[in-house]
Formats: sequence, C-alpha cells, structure tokens
Amino acid sequence: MLRRYCGAAALSLVIPLSAAAETRCEHVLKALSSDLADATCVQSTDLTTNNPATTPGNNTLPNLPLFAYTPVTDRDTIAPPPGQRTPITKAVPGLQIQARVAADPLGTGRIVLRLPDDWNGKLVVAGASGNRSEYNGDFAWSDYVVQQGYAYVSQNKGALNLFFTTAADPLGCRLNPTSSLYVHFYANDPGQEFTRWTDFMIAAAEIGREGVKSNYGKWPRYTYAVGTSNGGYQVRRALEVAPKLFDGGVDWEGTFIDSKPPNLLTDLPPAVLNFPDYVASGFNLQSTAAKNIMAAGYPPDLLGPVVNGAQVSLWSNNNTSYWEVTLCQWQKRFDPSYDTYGSGLGTYNYVSRLAKSDVGASVAAVENSGLIGRPLITVAGTMDGLLPIDHHARAYARKVDAALDAAARGADPKRPAYRLYEVQNGNHIDAYKAVFGQLELIEPHAQRAFDLLVRNVEQGAALPPDQCIPRGGAIAATPAQPGHCANLFVP
Repeated sequence: MLRRYCGAAALSLVIPLSAAAETRCEHVLKALSSDLADATCVQSTDLTTNNPATTPGNNTLPNLPLFAYTPVTDRDTIAPPPGQRTPITKAVPGLQIQARVAADPLGTGRIVLRLPDDWNGKLVVAGASGNRSEYNGDFAWSDYVVQQGYAYVSQNKGALNLFFTTAADPLGCRLNPTSSLYVHFYANDPGQEFTRWTDFMIAAAEIGREGVKSNYGKWPRYTYAVGTSNGGYQVRRALEVAPKLFDGGVDWEGTFIDSKPPNLLTDLPPAVLNFPDYVASGFNLQSTAAKNIMAAGYPPDLLGPVVNGAQVSLWSNNNTSYWEVTLCQWQKRFDPSYDTYGSGLGTYNYVSRLAKSDVGASVAAVENSGLIGRPLITVAGTMDGLLPIDHHARAYARKVDAALDAAARGADPKRPAYRLYEVQNGNHIDAYKAVFGQLELIEPHAQRAFDLLVRNVEQGAALPPDQCIPRGGAIAATPAQPGHCANLFVP
C-alpha cells in the first residue's frame, strides 16, 4: 500500500545539517532516502525547459523497450504549439531530483522534484495526463510555476508508457482502426489498477513536502494540485480523499469517472463505430453517422486540410490517435473478459456488460465522488473531441454540486468553492490549434485559473463565477455569459 497519509502531523520532521557537512543535494537525498530509490540530484542552473537537461531524453532509462519512457514527447502532449507556450523570462536555479518511488512494489512509479533557490514558500503537485511520464507537465505547468518560485513535484501515476507488441498479446491494443501495429500499456499490467493513480498523487505531495522541508528548513505554507486530462482526474481525487494535504486545485480537461453512464466506456463506442460511415458520407455533418457521434456527446467536426489525398478533421485526428486505442485500454483494464476485437470495440455496450462482468464494480472503485474538501477550479473546452464536455467537465460539476449539497444537509456545513470555466472552442489537445485555427488554447486560461485560486486561498479574494470564456476573451469577474457556453462551437 503506497499511501501513508494521515494528515500533516504524520510527516516526519527533518533536522537540517550544516552546509559545511554536506552538499544540498546530499542533504535532501539523505532526508528522502526512505522515500526514493535510484535517486539522482543535480544543482541546476535553470529548472525551466530553456535548459535542455531539465527534461531527460526519450528512452534514457536503461533496460526498457522503446517508448516505455518518453519525457520529451510527453511534455509536448498537453502543450500548445511552439511559439504559444508558457513564456520563459528568466533562468530559475535550484535542485532537481528524479527517482523511483521506493514504496512502489512494481518499481515503475517515478517522480521529479524541483526546488528553486528563490523559493516563494509554496509547493505545486502535478498529475500526469494519459499514460505519460512525470515530465508531462514541463511546458504547461512546471515552466509556469517555477518562475514564480514554487517548488514543483510531479509523478507518473505509477506506470511507464507503452511498448510495441503483437495482436497475439492479450493486452495488446491496436494503434487505430486501420493500423496493423499494436501497443501494450504498462497501466494495464497486473497490479497497475487505476486506484494507484490517487495513491501516487498523494505520495508525490508527501514526498514533495518532505523535500521542501529538508531543503528550506520549513514546510510549504500552501500546497496546490494541478493536472490535465487523467492528471485532472488525479487532482479531483486528491481533493476528494486527501484534502488535508492540499489547499486547492486546478484541473484542466479532467477525465470524469463514474460507474453510471454516460462515461468514457459509453461515449467512445459510438464514435469508433460511426466514424467510417461518416468518412464514406464525404464528411457530411448531416449524415446519420455524424448525428450518431454528436448524440454520444461529441462536438461537431471541424475540417482541416487534405493531406496525401486524405481529409484531415478534428474527428479524424481523434479517430487516428485516441478514440479506439483509449477505449481498448480502458476496456482491457475494467472489463478484461470482453473479446476486444472479436466482438468489436465499436459495438461494446457498457450497460449490457454490467450483468455479464465486473466492469461496474471495477469502474466504481475509481469513480469520482464529487465531495471535494478544498477549493477546485475546472477549466474545459467546449470542443473537446476526446472527453465531451457535458459528460466530463459539466458532469463532474453536477456531481460536485450534489455531493456538497448532501454534505451541507448533514454534519458538515462547510462548502469549498468550486468553479467551472468553459473555454469557447477549446479542445482537449492544444496543439491542434496549429491545424484548426478556429480552436482556442486552454493553457493560458488554466494558468490564469491557478493564479485566481491562489488569490482566493491566500487572500480571500472571491473566485469569478462559472462562465463561458469567449473566443479571444479571459476569465471575467462579471462574465457576459455566466454558466455554460450556449454553443459548443462558434465560428
């Protein structure tokens, strides 16, 4: 069991040694010796990504297959296109520590900790999207917060990424419906249940706090959680199950997990099933296939350029990179007895499988409760082509409201602030804006939400209300469109 969280009092005190006795790296590594394995520490001249050494190269861990460890690729996944990423205006010297999490019996849980010399007294704990590494947030989150003096810690949910395999592998997933290539996700291996995702977010907070204490001689005054996609789910779960470790959080396009449909296992099959017929219709949004995809919650398609004779679209990008392979991974994790390609992913029926397998109980073991114990902001795009906004961001907002209302009727009248800021034309993958100019970036709004959260927690400033952030606009104290965006897409 990874988790040893019992509140702040459970964290052991560390007595700093004199600087003459040992280097700072040696001192911090000694303090974390029971928490970390195979740890390295460097005194970095710059903790931002302007320093190439900040993010290790792909495939740099020994004795692993290709694509098991892809830090450089991972940081691109959630970041906007080059030239539109977090501005870096200064070097940030400090310590960088990277290691395995010693308590992980599988030996695949990893962590990175950054401790700027000019520390502002606070800590940011980051989740990781998809199946990505602890370096996933280097462009989007780390560059933003370390320049402000925050200590930063991130983890990989306990799992490495993937390796290529064959169709004979019972855990093999086809890259996309037309591919002959199969991948094996480490997160589907025995012992890698998604319950570990919350454990590693909590472990990162605990290790980060101890690293801060050993390096600076005092605990962080405030600790914030941030994350994107599956990392956003980690933020939500952290504030639901271990709120005493955190002061608040921001989730960006967080995955909402609920055993009751709609959920990811009900959304993706119609997209997978109907996309070929949509293509056959000539990408006609009035076709039955397109209407079936949108009925599953997805936003309308956007057409891009024709490349090598093939029409590029928002849906085609998701179909090629995410829809089927994500559905395969989640089906194999939660409903492994289903015949993935024999019975078909497009015809997977979550509701009918509830009576035939343990899928409902498996999903329920990791579902969101909505009962947050600290302030939380969700930032999500109306054009999310992977996690439809009404079935994820808005669904979670509804669950939070119901859970907090129920708590208020019981013994606990306290109600932490929750806000949903919807980005008109925002999408799950910010990099897609390079192809589809109609899309809006989410990163600047997520970073602004973080600053607003900090002001709320530390100064008592009121959070702006739930709102639709218009194209080219910003989070506003008095929004022109409070609540949900009226349309998923505006030209």
